[in-house]
Amino acid sequence: MSRAASVAFKMYLGITPSVTNWSPAGDEFSLILESNPLVDFVELPDNHSTLIYSNLLCGVLRGALEMVQMAVDVKFVQDTLRGDNVTEIRMKFIKRIEENVPAGDE
Repeated sequence: MSRAASVAFKMYLGITPSVTNWSPAGDEFSLILESNPLVDFVELPDNHSTLIYSNLLCGVLRGALEMVQMAVDVKFVQDTLRGDNVTEIRMKFIKRIEENVPAGDE
């Protein structure tokens, strides 16, 4: 799962994230982006400083993995747009999704 995410970032955004911070169970890891091209020309207004502007990346990762029958939890931990040194996306494997085929559609 982590290798595929790393390759996808390189193909679609031109960046390669570092895959780090594996959990002891091996079901959770972090993608570290030194730079995030989605925020190159973005400034958050003071009254929206808690907005996670690039949160669409979490939805893209979650949706892509659902297409290959994997349920994951994806969330931002750090964001350079909010003043952090790096952008960190945390991914946790939840379960394999079982296909439900309606009766008669086998």
